[in-house]
Amino acid sequence: MLGYYSRLSSEIYDIDKPIGRSFGDIEFYLERLESVEGPILEPATGTGRILIPLLEKGFQVDGFDSSEEMLSICRRNCKQRGLDPTLFNGKMESFSLDTQYGAIIIPTGTFLLLHEREKSIAALKNFHKHLKHGGKLIVDVFLQTDITLGKVSTRTWELANGDVITLEDKTVQVDYINQYTVGHNRYEKWRDGTLIQSELEKFPLRWYGVEEFKTILEQVGFENIVISSGYEYGKYPETHGQPITFEGTVHK
Repeated sequence: MLGYYSRLSSEIYDIDKPIGRSFGDIEFYLERLESVEGPILEPATGTGRILIPLLEKGFQVDGFDSSEEMLSICRRNCKQRGLDPTLFNGKMESFSLDTQYGAIIIPTGTFLLLHEREKSIAALKNFHKHLKHGGKLIVDVFLQTDITLGKVSTRTWELANGDVITLEDKTVQVDYINQYTVGHNRYEKWRDGTLIQSELEKFPLRWYGVEEFKTILEQVGFENIVISSGYEYGKYPETHGQPITFEGTVHK
């Protein structure tokens, strides 16, 4: 069983969510970071979909990811645009740097991949430690809205060279007590009708209640917490299908 974001899944991420593609999040983060002083850190930076637009707007942004495949694509995407940010392999709960950041951002619900409560709390404490006085944590989460065990969905992408990649995903486990699901994503690459590569990816996702996550942030030490939804700053969630963004400040 592979971890998430191995070679095929990273390739598809780069195709499906190209650099600069926005779901409203890029504009939102640009606005929220406008007043930030000091460098910015993006954990789980992926292929650079958000990192690169921030760099191109003049922000100083470092990034890390636990997937070497993702980092390799991110470095290539940066190099193609003449950018050379600090990128490194690391995990949200255990990275350790000397830098104190003006902001740490985790868009698109990536934080939910830390499905074990202990690791997610450790990560939030680690973020707090790496933020300077007045620094911001901005993190997106989303609610689990469709938990159906065994339901299979399939997607297909045709590459420029004629190869085809298919993705079959299904939820195989749900833990209502500990608030996470586990999905299996099967990627297959086909060439002229012959299977040339396949991967099985285990994909866990945690969920939080809105007020629950706010309370956790407060317990870790974040203050002045603002909850937004649908990338409208300060708009409290009214429906369950929108991304929910939490912003908290560090006072040391």
